[in-house]
Amino acid sequence: MDLCIPLPLPNEELEDIIDKAKDWALMHGVEINTIASGFGWLGPAATNLHKFILQELGVPEKIKNLPDNNALQGICTGMIEAWKIYNDQKAVILFVIEDVTYNICDQRFHEFEIRRLNPDIKVIRRNLTQLAAGAKLGQNKELLMDGYTIAVVYYRSGYEPGQYYSKNEWDARLLIERSLAIKCPSIQYHLAGAKKVQQALAKPEAVTRFLRDEKTIERVKEIFTGLYSLNFDEHGDAAVEMGIANPKKFVLKPQREGGCNNIYGMNVRSFLESTKNKQERVAWILMDRIDPPLQINYQIRPGSDTDTELKELVSELGIFGVIIGDEKTVLINRQVGHMLRTKIATADEGGVASGLGACDSPYLID
Repeated sequence: MDLCIPLPLPNEELEDIIDKAKDWALMHGVEINTIASGFGWLGPAATNLHKFILQELGVPEKIKNLPDNNALQGICTGMIEAWKIYNDQKAVILFVIEDVTYNICDQRFHEFEIRRLNPDIKVIRRNLTQLAAGAKLGQNKELLMDGYTIAVVYYRSGYEPGQYYSKNEWDARLLIERSLAIKCPSIQYHLAGAKKVQQALAKPEAVTRFLRDEKTIERVKEIFTGLYSLNFDEHGDAAVEMGIANPKKFVLKPQREGGCNNIYGMNVRSFLESTKNKQERVAWILMDRIDPPLQINYQIRPGSDTDTELKELVSELGIFGVIIGDEKTVLINRQVGHMLRTKIATADEGGVASGLGACDSPYLID
């Protein structure tokens, strides 16, 4: 599950989000993603599709069991509010994109929704190489590109090393960070989504730095999953031995985003044995493998001749949040929607683009 609960939150709001999430699923906080918020359009599209199907099946009374999902509108409203805070009516919103954008339909609907909500806002799309060649800072550190002043930078690329082909792309990222443009995310929030940072945040003493109420602290800890450092110390050595002894109980995760980078099953043992005395192991974390509840259902996939067979499936719930602020003040902080991804229970990875997972909708029952 990709869980994005924005912090800091008032205790009562945080508890309300926890309660709602627990009502939907057996919840474990696996990770927080703060860059390239995919499926902001596809999540609501799946909900609308399932509402249509229930209507076609002649059971419209069941539609009320599908929770409203306004993720696209919520995410785009957040960008528009950031654009207003920048306070330049001629400024634009920049989408930082990949050279070849496979998820272009999801991205384009963000652009269309921004224009629908506020026709005065223009969206431009550039990749990191183009920004390296053309972006610059103005006299007041405003970010300039192709004659435009950029108010908001929304990253749909730049979350994995392969997207930085040379020092030029890294320099472009630094230039953006130094500018007055409002970043989504800033480098601090980007790093907050990194596995090693999340491992540090999962330590018991870390939570008390951000929350004060003991009851809330304990409730937040309930959704944490075991995260273990592989550093060269007694704790790291113990984690290595633990993973080798019981490889099927754990997952190895690198300091990466984008999916399909994790190691599962007996490969956990092989990897740990081969890197036991190598510095390479430090770049990874060991995480308890979650055994989510199974559900028996159908999964419709293109080119499949087994769609009519019931299968064991598992789902991952993602909650979208928007937070806008600086080092002193949080101006906006709210939950704006969700997405659900379902995959065959035997599949380790669940990427929709890779064909292993599918967009889904929560169906609420008593």
